[in-house]
Amino acid sequence: MNPFGLIVSFVISFGLLLIAMTVHEFAHGMTAYMLGDSTASNSGRLTLNPLAHIDLFWTIILPFALFLSTAGNFVFGAAKPVPINYQALKNPKKDIIWIGLAGPFANFILAFIVAQVLKFIPSNSSVFYYLLSNLLTINVVLAVFNLIPIPPLDGSRVLMGLLPTNLSRQYAALERYGFIILFVFIWLGFFDRILWPVVSLVIAMMR
Repeated sequence: MNPFGLIVSFVISFGLLLIAMTVHEFAHGMTAYMLGDSTASNSGRLTLNPLAHIDLFWTIILPFALFLSTAGNFVFGAAKPVPINYQALKNPKKDIIWIGLAGPFANFILAFIVAQVLKFIPSNSSVFYYLLSNLLTINVVLAVFNLIPIPPLDGSRVLMGLLPTNLSRQYAALERYGFIILFVFIWLGFFDRILWPVVSLVIAMMR
């Protein structure tokens, strides 16, 4: 792919990723708000405005670096986490599970809606079909990836809510090493061997 085409492809992928991440973080904040914590609302994060959720490194630099290093074959990133005060929740131990599941579940819902719309669009209607297909994939990837039980991903929040309190605190302490563990998994081919087959299965079921 020529440099111009690579840049255009990144802009499109980044825009779709931003939509998926915004829906994801909004779902976390809204669920926390419904369960008694207004921290996200008070900090201006309970919004579908993508600008409120952008983090310089995780939302811009990391996706761009991954995109360039894979010659446009892969883009992934993260939004700025929605602030949550677990002490303000009605039942912190149980509510952390629902808050953790909310983001991936919102992405699955959006992906399912897109998959149904795609059924009525001819695959030869190139641009629109391409955009929706990529939005579907990005949402499923974001949902499945975040369900991995490694801090600080959402799956770890669910596991923390299920574990006994002492074990939960010890497990939470792994968060400082979480991204190192994730990058090791990626380097070992985790995406190719496990994540992509799961993503492909989910997309096939939705379609």
